[in-house]
Amino acid sequence: MGNEAAEKTEEATERRKRKERERGNVSKSQDMDAALIMVCACALLAVFAKHMGQTILQMMRETFSHLNPYIDPNNILGIMLPFFQKLAIIVLPFMVLLVILSIAVIRMDVGPVFSVEKIKPKFENISPRKMMGNAKRLFNPFEPRSLVEFAKSILKIVIVGACGYSAINSRKSDLLGLVGLEIPVSLNIIASILINMIINMCLAMLVLGYLDKKYQQYEYNKSIKMTKQEVKDEQKDIEGDPKTKARIKSIQMQMARQRMMSSVPSADVVVTNPTHYAVAIKYDKTKAPAPMVVAKGVDYLAFQIREIAKENNVPIVENRPVARALYNTVPLDGVIPSDLYVAVAEILAFVYNSRRDNN
Repeated sequence: MGNEAAEKTEEATERRKRKERERGNVSKSQDMDAALIMVCACALLAVFAKHMGQTILQMMRETFSHLNPYIDPNNILGIMLPFFQKLAIIVLPFMVLLVILSIAVIRMDVGPVFSVEKIKPKFENISPRKMMGNAKRLFNPFEPRSLVEFAKSILKIVIVGACGYSAINSRKSDLLGLVGLEIPVSLNIIASILINMIINMCLAMLVLGYLDKKYQQYEYNKSIKMTKQEVKDEQKDIEGDPKTKARIKSIQMQMARQRMMSSVPSADVVVTNPTHYAVAIKYDKTKAPAPMVVAKGVDYLAFQIREIAKENNVPIVENRPVARALYNTVPLDGVIPSDLYVAVAEILAFVYNSRRDNN
């Protein structure tokens, strides 16, 4: 029984998932992120290729058009500064946009997550025992997770390399025909082959990234599974301890009963069964258009209502059908239904006439 209860067989609840997310523990796929970032980088290169080519060509023309045979070794920075400026013009827009797109890709993968626990220093992680344990897991070739990651790495290299090779192999005849062609034509053919190779490799990386994302989601859901006892404890924590709830309910019922009993002295009449049921009725035109049930009870509670009514000179009228009907159909502080108007009106009329005669 103990081992069975300790097994994590239950799917994580929404509350558990939310807590894990708050701690920064989320499912993420580095392969999928890398594939999407590579696609973004290739797309940016396609957009900036023309501008980069023109800038590089201009830099080369200026360099070879103004060759100075006399180079001052003390002014190397002054000589190289124009080249750095040109390189910055080429690289900076590309890098800034790539960083922004990378952040967007990671955000899309893991969602909005901000966890203070992830940036808190954990001194137990730098303890010798912890470091030795991590080192053993890292260099142990038979550790299950290491084996899986190693196999994944080999598989990714083989598949992505095969896709890149297939693009080159399919254009083998074009490569062999480059001999003797003009340089611009050769460069166009080589660029076309490289584009096909990059597209094939990006598609392979996207497929592998998608599979890795599914695997990481499976591993994550498995890691946050709960035991039956954890689910029970969480449910108890949400709903409250049954004993505490029962005690609170008992106190609430006691308070409601006291409030109900305090309304009996101001009632106009108490209708009884005569012993099992007792219903106190009050008619106040300013509060309701019809008489209201201000107190009701059975057995011992009915006895208490009758005793309080006697102590406060509230008339008690025996009418079994009306007492039962009022008790079963009218809630506390509720207005009597229209089908009981006549019966209750007769009882109230009898009470009012008895008071008038006594006075």
